[in-house]
Amino acid sequence: MSTDIESPEHTALRAAVAALGHRHGPGFDRAALWEEAGKLGYLGVNLPEEYGGGGGGMAELSLVLEEAGAAGAPLLMMVVSPAICGTVIARFGTEEQKRAWLPGLADGSRTMAFGITEPDAGSNSHRITTTATRTGDGWTLNGRKVFVSGVDIADATLIVGRTSDARTGNLKACLFIVPRDTPGFGRRHIEMELDAAEKQFELTLDDVHLPAEALVGDEDAGLLQLFAGLNPERIMTAAFAIGMGRFALDRAVAYAKERQVWKAPIGAHQAIAHPLAQSRIELELARLMMQKAARLYDAGDDMGAGEAANMAKYAAAEACVKAVDTAVHTLGGNGLTKEFGLARLIAASRVARIAPVSREMILNFVSHQTLGLPKSY
Repeated sequence: MSTDIESPEHTALRAAVAALGHRHGPGFDRAALWEEAGKLGYLGVNLPEEYGGGGGGMAELSLVLEEAGAAGAPLLMMVVSPAICGTVIARFGTEEQKRAWLPGLADGSRTMAFGITEPDAGSNSHRITTTATRTGDGWTLNGRKVFVSGVDIADATLIVGRTSDARTGNLKACLFIVPRDTPGFGRRHIEMELDAAEKQFELTLDDVHLPAEALVGDEDAGLLQLFAGLNPERIMTAAFAIGMGRFALDRAVAYAKERQVWKAPIGAHQAIAHPLAQSRIELELARLMMQKAARLYDAGDDMGAGEAANMAKYAAAEACVKAVDTAVHTLGGNGLTKEFGLARLIAASRVARIAPVSREMILNFVSHQTLGLPKSY
């Protein structure tokens, strides 16, 4: 894909990550790739230099994930560990939390999961029922979370709970670092029909006692802190989807150039060529919006980044699903074989439409926030 609007540094980073991804390739060992990417500094490009990171932002981190995915070696935990958790701790954590977590998140030696979704809350974060109650020396958490990625390989999970506002009595969002082996912190593997290295879990928090320093940031600024992590999540989901779409498209184009049924390669026929060209256009457009969202976020424009990040996530998911469908159709029966590695993407590509927020909720966001239309809920 064209990179001529990027800086020479970004172009060089893109080439280096692409080379790393291709060395590992489809069927990659997730742990080995994660370790190498961490040692090379790719996992922490967005984190502050004083804590072992690269000093960049979401522009660099989304580039890394996109290129790894385009090589057929996506790292889903990048969406969670350095992007959400690393960003939140870097922006709002105490000095002790930063020293304890950021160097490890940057070099890949430590990982952190993120728990927000609940069985009865879904897209409505105001219905979160996981509660945090002050105790004499800290906090006690009770509740449940679902569809939490990588809890088994994460050293801790950043849990979104709700505390009671002493002034109003209303519940407000707060973020807590919960180490994996904390008593009362249980997990159950959710069997998924997805070909993904990272597993999904349901979490239970049954009188989980945490020290006071487990709270990230200001107790009264929880919602601000929460959304500071959700915009990077949407940007990184867009990168994940664009990388997957590029991988599928590249496989289909290579096949269409070689596969010959009559006298010419099938790619010479417009019925094959045009859908592939459309996918290229749609992926490029989605990438431009992702780059815009990343730059706005890195510039500190949280409001502008919120709109752009949602649009980028929407556009990338749609482009990815279409690219995968087009690629499978281009290969015909071969598109469903393990040899070509495309069929497994049929389900995986739809994840970007669903998570971390559905495309319908993004349309709601644009309707209300951008167009000023009245809410329907």
